[in-house]
Amino acid sequence: MSDAVPEPQSLKSPRIADIAGAAGVSAATVDRVLNARDGVRPATIQRVLAAAEKAGYLTEPRDMAVQKPIKAPVKPMHIAFLMPAGTNRYLRMLGDYIELAHAQWTAQRMKCRVHYVESFNPEALAKGLLHYGQRADGLAFMALDDPLVRDAVDALAARGVPAVTMISDLSNAQRVAYVGIDNRSAGRTAALLLGRFLGPKPCGKIAMLAGSLNYRGHEEREIGFLHLIKSSFPNVEVLGLREGQDDSERNYEQMRSLLGRHPDLVGIYNSGGGSEGVARAIIEARPEHKILFIGHGLTSDTRARLIDGTMDALITQTPQAIVANCLKIFDNLRRKGDALDGVKPVPFSIVLRENLP
Repeated sequence: MSDAVPEPQSLKSPRIADIAGAAGVSAATVDRVLNARDGVRPATIQRVLAAAEKAGYLTEPRDMAVQKPIKAPVKPMHIAFLMPAGTNRYLRMLGDYIELAHAQWTAQRMKCRVHYVESFNPEALAKGLLHYGQRADGLAFMALDDPLVRDAVDALAARGVPAVTMISDLSNAQRVAYVGIDNRSAGRTAALLLGRFLGPKPCGKIAMLAGSLNYRGHEEREIGFLHLIKSSFPNVEVLGLREGQDDSERNYEQMRSLLGRHPDLVGIYNSGGGSEGVARAIIEARPEHKILFIGHGLTSDTRARLIDGTMDALITQTPQAIVANCLKIFDNLRRKGDALDGVKPVPFSIVLRENLP
């Protein structure tokens, strides 16, 4: 006869099975109840505890076990990101990053989806906000500073749907927060770089391009740029701003015309997208004469232009920082805390050919 003592698990398993059989549930359900895990209906919990008490399995009275708080499952928060449709490669890269990192956000009980709306169209953006706001717990979007968009954001706020602006902010509206760089500082930085690159006695004509001044971010970049040029480089003349709507072909045509009329142009600052078109115009018109060129947004195109020397510097912000801050804000709101608790400002980087990441 063997005197071997059975393993504890072999003693425990039949009792779990007995409780499951008596309660009419699976052993897995019994395990969830006895370990106070989520996902079991109250009536089922009562049956399992009654069967466990009868089997002598409970280490405390059943009434005390029943009174243990059962945590309700945390409902995922559905966040809609509204992005401008079009050819802006940086914004496409941002949208792709949100989609590719979907599994990461799901693990944090955040379900994120990207929706594209017609770019530079305030009416389309306002309609998109109201439409997707019906199904989302929060929205993040690149704002056009327009009364239609402000009214849409205020309507969402009245319904309890928080909105966060990213990259470009919105004035006089009930948005919860802005996520993005200090655009006026970015414009001043671009002016300082151009002025320094022009040498010890900077002078000559420089041109400015923007996606659209309906983007408050582009307007702030222009203000910062012009202010520093005027105060620090008074002998540099800035030509009138042109809006290219982040379109490479449109920027190409505008720059070809500009270079034809101003053969003495020495520098260009593009505060929006579509820098590939600007670079192409520079290469075709002045292959033998270097024109300083500073832009925004590190993408595959602008990276190539830094490497070949057509572009001199880029000012960029990482998609990861933008999205992480947006989701941190929505998580703070879900927890009934301050929206900006633990949210750090989004920094921008100056990227040159020699420090390309």
